[in-house]
Amino acid sequence: MKDRLKNTFETCRRENRPALVIYHTIGCPTLEASERDIDRLIEAGADIIELGVPFSDPMADGPVIQNAGQIALRNGATLKKILSLAGRLRERHPETPFILFSYYNVLFNHGVNLLAEELPRLGIDGVLAVDLPLEERAELAPVAQSGVAIIPLLSPATPPERAKQVISGCGGFVYYITVCGVTGARKELPPELPARLDAMRKLSAPLPVAAGFGIASPEAAAQLAPHADALVIGSAVTGPIAAGEPEKAFELVAATAKLLRRA
Repeated sequence: MKDRLKNTFETCRRENRPALVIYHTIGCPTLEASERDIDRLIEAGADIIELGVPFSDPMADGPVIQNAGQIALRNGATLKKILSLAGRLRERHPETPFILFSYYNVLFNHGVNLLAEELPRLGIDGVLAVDLPLEERAELAPVAQSGVAIIPLLSPATPPERAKQVISGCGGFVYYITVCGVTGARKELPPELPARLDAMRKLSAPLPVAAGFGIASPEAAAQLAPHADALVIGSAVTGPIAAGEPEKAFELVAATAKLLRRA
């Protein structure tokens, strides 16, 4: 199985910049629009795409992504349809890593053994199960054994010893939550965040660290660029797409990608 995540991070290191990760709620505003929008997001400069699976009770998400998820569910977005969409995207974008970003209930309902068969075939590079704790991560063992990376999720509240345990056995990259709270654009990020990211990179090595939650502008991304291997933008892109203004989202991604290369 091709290691697209490793290749992408190596390319970004050679270019002396973090990877730009874009989260998109699949099915918002429609499944057809999501497919077109992801094409455009990659064209605009996204290095990695998180395929957001809508869920009825998204406890880690703020109002913007909650709203996008409700729109997607009303439009009939299911994991089965999302996986079909991912397969078509893979044909057009053979080198772009795709991460399946989901709450575990949806994965469990679909069938973990079935996912272990489908995900490698469809070219999914990693799975991030937002609400699956370390103590229950063995649930995803069939997926990990299939060669798909299990992406660990850490927060500022995670003690270093537990962080090591969470990271152990995972792959792809570490998703580090920048704030204690839910997703959503923020005007300011914690002043101690750069130091926390530096410490996390030392702890997680050789796994890269992606910073997510609250990054809402190219300027914020550029400020964190020296301290992370990847930066995740979610709500700031999801909001315009859900509002029927996808061009604003593409412009944000393009501006961020340009600024990261300069930064």
